[in-house]
Amino acid sequence: MTVEDLEQNRSNVVKDYFEQSSHPIAAFFFLLFRVGAMATYLLGSFFLDNFTLVFVLCILQLAFDFWTVKNISGRLLVGLRWWNEIQPDGTNKWVFESANPDRKPNDADSRLFWSVLYITPLLWTLFGFTCVLTMKPSWLIIVMAAIALSGANVYGYIQCDRDAKRRNWADHSSFLGSSSLMTTSILGRVVRGGLGRFI
Repeated sequence: MTVEDLEQNRSNVVKDYFEQSSHPIAAFFFLLFRVGAMATYLLGSFFLDNFTLVFVLCILQLAFDFWTVKNISGRLLVGLRWWNEIQPDGTNKWVFESANPDRKPNDADSRLFWSVLYITPLLWTLFGFTCVLTMKPSWLIIVMAAIALSGANVYGYIQCDRDAKRRNWADHSSFLGSSSLMTTSILGRVVRGGLGRFI
């Protein structure tokens, strides 16, 4: 296999994904800000001597990524959205939204969303270890911000997914429970009616 074949296969995978995606624009921006922040961090640490510029560009892209994933990408790609409200007494309240359970999820969008969501904090953690090993504590500030923002999205979406599954299960079990009660009462009447003839 030549380099040209590998490049052709790689471009076909990307093209195939975007053709299968229900929301290719949301997927594009989901990847753009994450990859952009990582590329700015990596390339800026090698090619730019201006830490402040790299810091500002990375933090802006991380903030755009956090907001986009939390409010747009998650809702469109997997049908989930979360936020945190501060109550008047000072406590936190997590609020979770999920799409209608009858909505058929797009497998390509779901795979992309969950895999990139989980991989991103792991990569930033790896970058953090390299900061420690190369004695670059100032660059660790960017990494810590990236881990905090991407970790908050991971935590929020895990909780949101659990809440959606719990609500869907409760809806199904209440439906099954009410239908089994109805079946039991109908069956009871039939049995009593049938046995009543013989008694």
